[in-house]
Formats: sequence, structure tokens, C-alpha cells
Amino acid sequence: MMIGRTANTNIIADAVAGHIEAAGLWHIPGGREQDNRRAHLISPVPFPLTASQFDELQRLGDALLAFYSSLNNIYLQKKTDWVNEYLDIGKGEDLLRHARMRYQKAALPGIIRPDVLMTDDGFQITELDSVPGGFGHLDCLSAAYADCGFDLIGTGRGIRDGFAAMLRDVAKQEDPVVAIVVSEESKDYLPEMTYLANELQRLGLRAFAVAPGELIFTEECLYIEADSGRLKIDVVYRFFELFDALNIPKFELVSYAARKRLVVVTPPYKPFLEEKMLLGLFRNPALERYWRDSLGEHYRVLDATLADTHIFDNRIVPPNAEISGFRWKGEPIRDWNVIKEGSQKERRLVLKPSGFSPIAWGSRGVKIGHDMSGDDWSDAVDNALGSFDSSPWVLQRFRDTSLIGVKYFSDGEVREMKARVRLCPYYFVVNGRANLGGVLATACPKDKKLIHGMTDAVMMPCRIKED
Repeated sequence: MMIGRTANTNIIADAVAGHIEAAGLWHIPGGREQDNRRAHLISPVPFPLTASQFDELQRLGDALLAFYSSLNNIYLQKKTDWVNEYLDIGKGEDLLRHARMRYQKAALPGIIRPDVLMTDDGFQITELDSVPGGFGHLDCLSAAYADCGFDLIGTGRGIRDGFAAMLRDVAKQEDPVVAIVVSEESKDYLPEMTYLANELQRLGLRAFAVAPGELIFTEECLYIEADSGRLKIDVVYRFFELFDALNIPKFELVSYAARKRLVVVTPPYKPFLEEKMLLGLFRNPALERYWRDSLGEHYRVLDATLADTHIFDNRIVPPNAEISGFRWKGEPIRDWNVIKEGSQKERRLVLKPSGFSPIAWGSRGVKIGHDMSGDDWSDAVDNALGSFDSSPWVLQRFRDTSLIGVKYFSDGEVREMKARVRLCPYYFVVNGRANLGGVLATACPKDKKLIHGMTDAVMMPCRIKED
């Protein structure tokens, strides 16, 4: 049902809420259903971006894809031993051997999603995610707002169509059978992946959201049992983290099928591409020449947007050296332990697990220095440094985001709050290009230090602001 944009805002609110609740996704606080699904607030309009901001997001897609390609090359060609040493920490030998196999040498993630903070100085990318959640929810929201008459970045079905195009591209065929495999660790996203599978079926793709245990292995291929009978799987969309491999039923069988080219698995089995420390490698002065040469025109785009990030290495550097690019109280340092002592203002720092850890996704492991006591911060630094040999952490400066007025529905009326906004653009890789399928804006109250989906956050697709 198409609703005009001039319609009563309550009608728009009901339409959007009804759309996402009917899809079995997030519910609306105070809405028709109260269950264990996550909740967020609804806006009467999509989030507006200027034409120049849209252009910047467009440029970021291919720049980030080039970054992944350059990372892939520096790792697989072993151009710099210490880069591989960092990226291999904590991974088992079987997974490392698989990551280096020739059959997937050129394979890169099919979906790229950066976390982009909106600051007074422009966009700042604080994380990259190549196994992202949220794009099913964005597709559902986009379809709802499009039905209300809004023109959106990527169109109302840009996410669904981009996902389908990416899957067809990796399968090298128009009619692949797709298994979206969701692990127990990722089960909170099963409704979203089930929704996406159903939407792909509307396009004619034979797509199914399944648990790993539902896959059927033979020496010839992987199968899935569908209502129409047993189907040979062409593409496995891997919606699980590689750190969880030992807990995933049939992981070894899927891995074997991928190695024998019985099935295509995307994202590829490359844990080195799933680390937050990738941003730290970009900022390392020893690699600057490599990035400039390999990225070409994309270097400038990334240099302006990737957050300053440091790998939290517990080794003390020699007396004639310093930790590159970091100053503490205006002075260079040789040992990260010195940042344990500092005022609340000086502790405007963020510690995060780099990856390959159950606390590395979402905001589970994030520590914000000025939002905790000095003793707790000191303990967090000790823990992060102590984890280096098995699960490294990264350090970033805390960035203040812009305060932006965002409208939302509450108790039957439209209200407005000053909010901090994170953008999550979703890029789908097709024919070597990263195409922007849509942008999810998450707006949180200004007193929140971390921006993510929550009950008092507003989540909405983005549009280009009208002149």
C-alpha cells in the first residue's frame, strides 16, 4: 500500500511499525507486540544527508574494497612479516592454512559495512565489518518508508537487490541455490536472515536461512532439504564468526566442500580480513608508502575518514624509538602502561577487542576511558595488554559526534531530540565494484557514549536532502 508523503505522521508511524513487526523483526516500544525482540524508536521521515555527503559515501565503497584488496595482497604475498604476525595471533593452524589456499586467493568479502560517525569535522570510520548484521532490518525499514512515498538512497529495495546481485556474482550463475547459514552464536539475527531469505525468494532466488546442522554433506556437494525436495547448494552465505568454528556443527564439512570447490562460501575463510586492527595497519607509518602505491586515488579518501587506530601491543619499544603516532600528555611513549594514569579528560580513549573473540562484535567489549573510574580503566588496560598474545585489542581516541536534531514518535506525537548519529552504509560487491545498497542511520540520545541499536535510539534509512 502506497501512502502519500503528506499523510498524517501517525499513519506513517503505524505503517512503518506494522511493516517491521509483521516481518518478525524489531518491535516498537509500546507497540502491538512486546516480546524478546529488540526495540527502537520510529522517525516520521528518513534521515537526510546532503548531496556532498552522499557523494562521499559513494566514493567510500570502492575505496574500502581497494583497501581490502591491498590487505589481502600484503598478507598473502607476505610482503611484511610483522603484518602477518599481527593478523595471525590467536588463530589455529587449520584456519590459517585455509586462509592462504589458492582456491580463494582473490576472494574478498561480498558485503562491506563501515561504522561512520558524523562529527563536526566530517565522517569518521571507527570500524569495518565484513560479516555485518542489520542489513535485513534496513531492507525492511526501507521498503516501509518507500511505501510511504519517500525516495531513499539505494531505493526501497536496494539492500535486497544488492544482496541478490552479490550472491549471483559469486555463484557465477543467475539462479543459484543459497543457504544463509546462521550459527547459534548469531541466532539473534536469525529472524533478520529468515526475512532476507524470504525476500530473495520473491525475486526468484532459491534462498533459505538455516542452522549449520541442517546442511547435508556428500562427497559430491552440500544439500538442503526444501519443500520441493533436496537441493544442491551453490552458495553458502556465512553468517557466523570464524572464532566460533569449533562450536559450529558441520563447520569442517562446509570448509572441506569450499576447499574442493563443491560450494562457494562468502565471506571467504579469511580471518585476517575481520580484524579491527586493519585500521591500525593503515595508520602505521611503516606501511604508508605501500598504501599510497597500492590504493592510488583511494588513499586520500581513506586517509580523510579512517579513524586513528593503534594496535595495543604489550611489547616495550627500544629506548631510541617510540609508539608511532601517539602522544600522552603531549609526549611520545614507549610503553602503553603509562596511559593507566591520567585524569578523566586525559582518558578520552576507547579500547576494543580487535576480533576473533566472542566479545569483539557489537559493543560487548568496548571500554571508554573517561566513562569509567581510574581503577577500572587501569584494569581494562592491564586486561587488554595481557590479551595481546591470544586476542589483541586496539586503541582509538574518543571522537565527539555532532549533535543533530532527530524527530521520532512517542505516545502518539512527534518529538525531537538532540542525537548522536552513526551511519552504516552497506556496499555489495558485484563485478569488482562496491555498490551502495542503502544507509542505516542510528541516532542515540546525546548522553550515550556508544551509538548502537537500543530502546531509545531512532533507526531509519537515509535519503538525500532536498534543496
